[in-house]
Amino acid sequence: MNIESPVAGPAPLAVYGGAFDPIHLGHLALARGVRDVFDAEVHLVPTGDPRHRDPAKASAQHRVAMLRLAIADEPGMAVDTREIERSGASYTIDTLSELRSEQGEAVPLLLTIGSDSFRGLPTWRRWRELIGLAHIVVALRSGASLDDLPRELGQLLAERRSEHASDLKHMPAGRIFVLPIPVYPQSSSGIRARIAAGESLDGEVPPAVADYIHAHRLYVG
Repeated sequence: MNIESPVAGPAPLAVYGGAFDPIHLGHLALARGVRDVFDAEVHLVPTGDPRHRDPAKASAQHRVAMLRLAIADEPGMAVDTREIERSGASYTIDTLSELRSEQGEAVPLLLTIGSDSFRGLPTWRRWRELIGLAHIVVALRSGASLDDLPRELGQLLAERRSEHASDLKHMPAGRIFVLPIPVYPQSSSGIRARIAAGESLDGEVPPAVADYIHAHRLYVG
């Protein structure tokens, strides 16, 4: 008797966006976690001109350079500059639409966001359409919760939540997975404050990123 082995589907592609101003070790730990849990390739997408947050302090050129230095030795990670290259306002719905068109209908897309960003999802452009283009992976820090969500968002979570990461690997979109993560001490705003105060960046950012920041005198003024 010949028993056929199951055919593996396409590998998931995780989309992890942010200002990365600068990228720090907490960002990298989360990217590694998503990569390893889902056996996914992770694309880090620096924001261009977002409508729901303040502009970045460092230029797009510097932020991209720091990202590339940070992931130089990280397998399964890449920098995607499409939002920076996009003219005008930058919206996640546009990024996911482009990626879905590029990757085809079968590839699982994983929109990776923190719990605070998830809570604010109803303020995002065409937010209800996101789940039709990608899964949503919510990074939930230890001690945080997803209680008291906006009503529509709470309903979406109740309807679409999966308890098993494998569910997201076998369909292209439509599920929400809550990924518990440790509390990371780093924050981009805290790192910028340390730089302004002349403090060390040891344990905050990758060494190559620290060297770049010092060489270009970023965040000192």
